[in-house]
Amino acid sequence: MSKDGMTYAPKGKPNPVVKAGEFEVAAVALDHGHIYGMCNGLVEAGATLKWVYDPDEKKVADFIEKFPEVKQAESLEQVLNDPSIKLVAAAAIPSERSALGNRVMEAGKDYFTDKTPFTTMAQLEETKRVVEKTGQKYMVYFSERLHVEGAVFAGELIKDGVIGRVLQVTGFGPHRLNADSRPDWFFNKEQYGGILCDIGSHQIEQFLYYADCADAEVVHSKVGNYDNPKYPELEDYGDATLVGDNGATQYFKVDWFTPDGLSTWGDGRTFITGTEGTIEIRKYVDVAREETGDHLFLVNKEGEKHYHVSGEVGFPFFGELILDCIHRTEKAMTQKHVFKAAELCLIAQEKAIKVTK
Repeated sequence: MSKDGMTYAPKGKPNPVVKAGEFEVAAVALDHGHIYGMCNGLVEAGATLKWVYDPDEKKVADFIEKFPEVKQAESLEQVLNDPSIKLVAAAAIPSERSALGNRVMEAGKDYFTDKTPFTTMAQLEETKRVVEKTGQKYMVYFSERLHVEGAVFAGELIKDGVIGRVLQVTGFGPHRLNADSRPDWFFNKEQYGGILCDIGSHQIEQFLYYADCADAEVVHSKVGNYDNPKYPELEDYGDATLVGDNGATQYFKVDWFTPDGLSTWGDGRTFITGTEGTIEIRKYVDVAREETGDHLFLVNKEGEKHYHVSGEVGFPFFGELILDCIHRTEKAMTQKHVFKAAELCLIAQEKAIKVTK
């Protein structure tokens, strides 16, 4: 298990939905380590990784070491001008993700970006216009749901009605800071967007999905820098409360205070309350019991059940995304859902009360 969330790149079983060479993709803008998880998922689902491009030769060399089949492009233009490339995956600096995605879509290709997809409302509105104009997809790697088997399984249970109607979702998203290994942009708020915009985006997306909300209101949000005076623009804590358009509620907190003694980068947990039962997901570790993740605890009228689903459920999002790109469907995730999750995390960030001086 990775001790650093920035280098956490889950691997699953190969489950190709297309033949080799049928769906060619490229990886560009290797600023965040999540690009590895994104590409693992795509390749396992059958995508052919054709090109990689980044101006940093060291990042490209490291990427080719992990994906030796990929070829190094000389420029972004070479990637965008290749008619065989159907989708471009990227993990740019957060403030640059929108502009890069717009270029990709205007070149006639679908775009798959790391979260958070936007750092300003202006970026969101501009990208909405580009999507409308081009008909291309602007998809987001919300890894804490899409690339965690416990979280995938929770979604399946909810769809099967095992806890009834979802009333409330509580999320905890602690991360290990590892400040010395972070790039400069990580501490610049204009570039990373703020903690609720950044890692809070995972939490809001999960709420909309699990509680089946098309929209929500941010009732309250807070941010602070409690223990990092060396980095004055870093927000090391944030929380928010939301109410969905169907009456479901959410509370979540995110922070950079994972203790050094934890075996993984963060004890991410999600608690879901339904009219007929509850679910708890212990995503990455079962503290002091097992250094494994993907534990799910279900309680309903039939009793108590503990599932350990690592290696059992898989990551269907990636295959669904590939087929969506081919067939122009929206099974993996709707564009409306992506934009709504992004909008709400921006609102939470804008409204946030600063609780530290």
